Amino acid sequence: MTVECKVKSIEPLASNTFRILLHPETPVPFKAGQYLMVVMGEKDKRPFSIASSPCRHSGELELHIGAAEHNAYAIEVVEAMNQAYADGGSIQIDVPHGDAWLQEDRDCSLLLIAGGTGFSYVRSILDHCLSQNKIQPIYLYWGAKDSSQLYAMQELKEIAQKTANVHFIPVIENEEQNWEGKVGNVLEAIDQDFESLANFDIYIAGRFEMAGAARDQFVDHKQANKNRMFADAYSFI
Repeated sequence: MTVECKVKSIEPLASNTFRILLHPETPVPFKAGQYLMVVMGEKDKRPFSIASSPCRHSGELELHIGAAEHNAYAIEVVEAMNQAYADGGSIQIDVPHGDAWLQEDRDCSLLLIAGGTGFSYVRSILDHCLSQNKIQPIYLYWGAKDSSQLYAMQELKEIAQKTANVHFIPVIENEEQNWEGKVGNVLEAIDQDFESLANFDIYIAGRFEMAGAARDQFVDHKQANKNRMFADAYSFI
């Protein structure tokens, strides 16, 4: 359905990454892990994961949009949001979309994998699990080029410290002084950490090539169940 939204706030999360809060004029039903489409024109709708969780969004929808200089697709959306915010106007969204939502009827372990701002997808799932007091093990791997892009790292560390079943593993591609986490490719880090992924439901958000590589690698070498791997990318690749 198409809904008018007020842009309540826009704030930077990291370099070229923004948190945007939208206030829909009517309640928006969605599931943890779904996405919305920002309507830029009659035939121009652009997808962004909903970072909010269904049970704790207080009538607002949170987006994390990475708008690096080379990404005109996202930059134009942020500019439209800024214009609507400045003018007190509104933007349109088409919602909900996506089949890679959290499967709540299962109690197996969860592996949440995010590349860059794909974190918004797994954030919704993690927050929903926390709100529902899920007790199964949850492993969240978040990969980025450098630590500055891991904008919610402190929040996730605190969640993992307070919640026994949540494990947060940050991974950066570039070596950094004083970095105590993993360095390299996020999929390689998972490959090293697990002998088998046979008993996991796996949720992935990032570049399509990462999602495709994860499916091939984990099904072929880690006994992952292809039917228990979820990513919006799998509808297109």
